[in-house]
Amino acid sequence: MTKFTDIKGFVFDLDGVITDTSVFHSQAWHQVADKVGAPWSQELEDGLKGISRMDSLEMILKAGNLSDKYTEDEKVDLATEKNTNYLKLVDQMTPANILPGIKKFLDDLKAHNYLISLASASKNAPKVLSKLQLTDYFPQIVDPQSLTKGKPDPEIYLKGAELINLKPEQCIGVEDAAAGVEAINAANETSIGIGDPKILAAADIKFNDTGEMTLDHIKSQMN
Repeated sequence: MTKFTDIKGFVFDLDGVITDTSVFHSQAWHQVADKVGAPWSQELEDGLKGISRMDSLEMILKAGNLSDKYTEDEKVDLATEKNTNYLKLVDQMTPANILPGIKKFLDDLKAHNYLISLASASKNAPKVLSKLQLTDYFPQIVDPQSLTKGKPDPEIYLKGAELINLKPEQCIGVEDAAAGVEAINAANETSIGIGDPKILAAADIKFNDTGEMTLDHIKSQMN
Protein backbone atom coordinates (compact mmCIF):
# COMPACT_ATOMS: atom_id res chain seq x y z
CA MET A 1 0.00 0.00 0.00
CA THR A 2 1.27 3.46 -0.91
CA LYS A 3 2.13 5.68 2.06
CA PHE A 4 0.48 9.07 2.46
CA THR A 5 3.89 10.78 2.23
CA ASP A 6 4.37 9.29 -1.28
CA ILE A 7 1.34 11.16 -2.62
CA LYS A 8 2.10 14.24 -4.71
CA GLY A 9 -1.09 14.71 -6.75
CA PHE A 10 -4.84 14.20 -7.00
CA VAL A 11 -6.78 13.21 -10.12
CA PHE A 12 -10.49 14.04 -9.86
CA ASP A 13 -13.58 12.80 -11.57
CA LEU A 14 -16.13 15.61 -11.99
CA ASP A 15 -19.68 14.27 -11.70
CA GLY A 16 -20.62 13.23 -8.20
CA VAL A 17 -17.25 14.38 -6.85
CA ILE A 18 -16.91 18.12 -7.51
CA THR A 19 -20.49 18.84 -8.45
CA ASP A 20 -23.56 16.78 -9.17
CA THR A 21 -24.48 17.26 -12.80
CA SER A 22 -25.84 13.72 -12.86
CA VAL A 23 -29.29 15.17 -12.13
CA PHE A 24 -28.98 17.28 -15.31
CA HIS A 25 -27.68 14.30 -17.30
CA SER A 26 -30.63 12.25 -16.05
CA GLN A 27 -33.15 14.94 -16.98
CA ALA A 28 -31.66 15.33 -20.45
CA TRP A 29 -31.48 11.56 -21.08
CA HIS A 30 -35.01 11.14 -19.74
CA GLN A 31 -36.18 13.62 -22.41
CA VAL A 32 -34.48 11.49 -25.09
CA ALA A 33 -35.96 8.27 -23.71
CA ASP A 34 -39.45 9.82 -23.77
CA LYS A 35 -38.87 11.00 -27.33
CA VAL A 36 -37.87 7.56 -28.67
CA GLY A 37 -40.41 5.74 -26.47
CA ALA A 38 -37.94 3.83 -24.28
CA PRO A 39 -39.04 2.96 -20.74
CA TRP A 40 -37.30 5.01 -18.03
CA SER A 41 -36.39 3.37 -14.73
CA GLN A 42 -34.19 4.04 -11.71
CA GLU A 43 -32.07 1.07 -12.78
CA LEU A 44 -31.48 2.60 -16.23
CA GLU A 45 -30.75 6.01 -14.68
CA ASP A 46 -28.14 4.48 -12.33
CA GLY A 47 -26.62 2.46 -15.17
CA LEU A 48 -25.88 5.60 -17.21
CA LYS A 49 -23.58 7.08 -14.54
CA GLY A 50 -20.03 7.60 -15.75
CA ILE A 51 -20.75 6.09 -19.19
CA SER A 52 -19.91 7.89 -22.44
CA ARG A 53 -22.62 9.67 -24.41
CA MET A 54 -22.97 7.13 -27.24
CA ASP A 55 -22.82 4.16 -24.84
CA SER A 56 -25.55 5.82 -22.73
CA LEU A 57 -27.75 6.25 -25.79
CA GLU A 58 -27.26 2.56 -26.69
CA MET A 59 -28.38 1.54 -23.20
CA ILE A 60 -31.54 3.64 -23.53
CA LEU A 61 -32.32 2.24 -26.99
CA LYS A 62 -31.67 -1.33 -25.78
CA ALA A 63 -34.08 -0.77 -22.87
CA GLY A 64 -36.80 -0.14 -25.46
CA ASN A 65 -35.54 -2.76 -27.97
CA LEU A 66 -34.96 0.14 -30.36
CA SER A 67 -31.27 -0.31 -31.25
CA ASP A 68 -32.02 -1.31 -34.84
CA LYS A 69 -34.58 1.45 -35.41
CA TYR A 70 -31.99 4.20 -35.81
CA THR A 71 -29.10 4.73 -38.21
CA GLU A 72 -25.70 5.77 -36.85
CA ASP A 73 -26.37 9.34 -38.01
CA GLU A 74 -29.73 9.43 -36.26
CA LYS A 75 -28.08 8.13 -33.09
CA VAL A 76 -25.52 10.92 -33.25
CA ASP A 77 -28.39 13.42 -33.67
CA LEU A 78 -30.15 12.03 -30.59
CA ALA A 79 -26.95 12.20 -28.54
CA THR A 80 -26.37 15.78 -29.74
CA GLU A 81 -29.92 16.74 -28.80
CA LYS A 82 -29.33 15.30 -25.31
CA ASN A 83 -26.18 17.39 -24.99
CA THR A 84 -28.02 20.57 -26.04
CA ASN A 85 -30.69 19.92 -23.40
CA TYR A 86 -27.98 19.22 -20.83
CA LEU A 87 -26.03 22.40 -21.62
CA LYS A 88 -29.15 24.53 -21.11
CA LEU A 89 -29.32 23.11 -17.58
CA VAL A 90 -25.56 23.55 -17.02
CA ASP A 91 -25.88 27.21 -18.00
CA GLN A 92 -27.86 27.78 -14.82
CA MET A 93 -25.10 26.42 -12.55
CA THR A 94 -23.30 28.62 -9.98
CA PRO A 95 -20.67 28.00 -7.26
CA ALA A 96 -23.64 27.00 -5.07
CA ASN A 97 -23.60 23.74 -7.08
CA ILE A 98 -20.17 22.73 -5.73
CA LEU A 99 -20.58 19.68 -3.48
CA PRO A 100 -20.07 20.15 0.30
CA GLY A 101 -16.46 20.49 1.45
CA ILE A 102 -14.93 20.38 -2.05
CA LYS A 103 -13.89 24.05 -2.30
CA LYS A 104 -12.15 23.84 1.09
CA PHE A 105 -10.48 20.55 0.11
CA LEU A 106 -9.16 22.06 -3.15
CA ASP A 107 -7.86 25.07 -1.20
CA ASP A 108 -6.09 22.69 1.19
CA LEU A 109 -4.52 20.78 -1.68
CA LYS A 110 -3.22 24.02 -3.20
CA ALA A 111 -1.91 25.22 0.17
CA HIS A 112 0.03 21.94 0.55
CA ASN A 113 1.37 22.11 -3.03
CA TYR A 114 -0.40 19.01 -4.34
CA LEU A 115 -0.76 18.88 -8.12
CA ILE A 116 -4.32 18.54 -9.42
CA SER A 117 -5.82 17.27 -12.67
CA LEU A 118 -9.31 16.40 -13.90
CA ALA A 119 -10.18 13.01 -15.41
CA SER A 120 -13.77 13.36 -16.55
CA ALA A 121 -15.32 11.58 -19.52
CA SER A 122 -17.43 14.70 -20.05
CA LYS A 123 -16.50 16.96 -22.97
CA ASN A 124 -18.33 19.72 -21.10
CA ALA A 125 -16.04 19.61 -18.05
CA PRO A 126 -14.29 22.96 -18.80
CA LYS A 127 -17.66 24.70 -19.10
CA VAL A 128 -18.90 23.19 -15.83
CA LEU A 129 -15.70 24.22 -14.00
CA SER A 130 -16.10 27.74 -15.35
CA LYS A 131 -19.69 27.97 -14.06
CA LEU A 132 -18.51 26.74 -10.65
CA GLN A 133 -15.62 29.26 -10.76
CA LEU A 134 -13.11 26.42 -10.20
CA THR A 135 -11.16 26.71 -13.47
CA ASP A 136 -8.00 27.95 -11.70
CA TYR A 137 -7.78 24.78 -9.60
CA PHE A 138 -7.56 22.57 -12.67
CA PRO A 139 -4.84 23.79 -15.02
CA GLN A 140 -4.68 20.21 -16.38
CA ILE A 141 -7.78 18.53 -17.79
CA VAL A 142 -7.71 15.23 -19.66
CA ASP A 143 -9.23 15.72 -23.11
CA PRO A 144 -11.77 12.89 -23.42
CA GLN A 145 -11.43 13.05 -27.21
CA SER A 146 -7.79 11.96 -26.86
CA LEU A 147 -8.83 8.68 -25.21
CA THR A 148 -9.36 5.37 -26.96
CA LYS A 149 -11.09 3.56 -24.07
CA GLY A 150 -13.59 4.56 -21.40
CA LYS A 151 -13.70 3.71 -17.70
CA PRO A 152 -13.19 1.07 -16.23
CA ASP A 153 -10.12 1.11 -18.48
CA PRO A 154 -7.28 2.94 -16.64
CA GLU A 155 -6.35 5.15 -19.63
CA ILE A 156 -8.04 8.34 -18.35
CA TYR A 157 -6.37 8.07 -14.93
CA LEU A 158 -2.96 7.31 -16.42
CA LYS A 159 -3.38 10.46 -18.58
CA GLY A 160 -4.43 12.43 -15.50
CA ALA A 161 -1.15 11.52 -13.76
CA GLU A 162 0.90 12.12 -16.89
CA LEU A 163 -0.50 15.66 -17.30
CA ILE A 164 0.88 16.64 -13.88
CA ASN A 165 4.17 14.79 -14.54
CA LEU A 166 3.69 12.22 -11.79
CA LYS A 167 3.94 8.45 -11.65
CA PRO A 168 0.53 6.79 -11.05
CA GLU A 169 1.66 5.56 -7.62
CA GLN A 170 2.21 9.20 -6.57
CA CYS A 171 -1.45 10.00 -7.26
CA ILE A 172 -4.79 9.57 -5.56
CA GLY A 173 -7.83 9.25 -7.85
CA VAL A 174 -11.24 10.42 -6.59
CA GLU A 175 -14.43 8.80 -7.89
CA ASP A 176 -18.07 8.17 -7.06
CA ALA A 177 -18.71 5.31 -9.52
CA ALA A 178 -17.60 1.67 -9.35
CA ALA A 179 -16.28 1.77 -12.94
CA GLY A 180 -14.18 4.81 -12.01
CA VAL A 181 -12.72 3.17 -8.90
CA GLU A 182 -11.85 0.15 -11.05
CA ALA A 183 -10.08 2.49 -13.51
CA ILE A 184 -8.05 4.15 -10.72
CA ASN A 185 -7.02 0.78 -9.27
CA ALA A 186 -6.05 -0.54 -12.70
CA ALA A 187 -3.91 2.59 -13.20
CA ASN A 188 -2.04 1.69 -9.99
CA GLU A 189 -3.16 4.85 -8.21
CA THR A 190 -4.66 5.00 -4.70
CA SER A 191 -8.45 5.15 -5.01
CA ILE A 192 -10.94 7.20 -3.03
CA GLY A 193 -14.57 6.17 -3.44
CA ILE A 194 -17.27 8.65 -2.43
CA GLY A 195 -20.70 7.18 -1.84
CA ASP A 196 -22.18 3.81 -0.89
CA PRO A 197 -19.26 1.75 0.53
CA LYS A 198 -20.91 -1.47 -0.68
CA ILE A 199 -20.96 -0.29 -4.31
CA LEU A 200 -17.45 1.15 -3.96
CA ALA A 201 -16.03 -1.83 -2.05
CA ALA A 202 -12.93 -1.92 -4.29
CA ALA A 203 -11.82 1.60 -3.24
CA ASP A 204 -8.70 1.88 -1.05
CA ILE A 205 -10.28 4.75 0.91
CA LYS A 206 -14.02 5.26 1.36
CA PHE A 207 -16.08 8.29 2.34
CA ASN A 208 -19.88 8.42 2.51
CA ASP A 209 -19.92 11.93 1.09
CA THR A 210 -17.63 14.73 -0.08
CA GLY A 211 -17.87 16.57 3.25
CA GLU A 212 -15.85 13.77 4.93
CA MET A 213 -12.94 14.05 2.49
CA THR A 214 -10.07 15.94 4.13
CA LEU A 215 -6.30 15.48 4.01
CA ASP A 216 -6.32 14.35 7.66
CA HIS A 217 -9.02 11.74 7.01
CA ILE A 218 -7.16 10.47 3.94
CA LYS A 219 -3.91 10.30 5.90
CA SER A 220 -5.52 8.34 8.76
CA GLN A 221 -7.08 5.82 6.34
CA MET A 222 -3.78 5.33 4.49
CA ASN A 223 -1.45 4.95 7.44
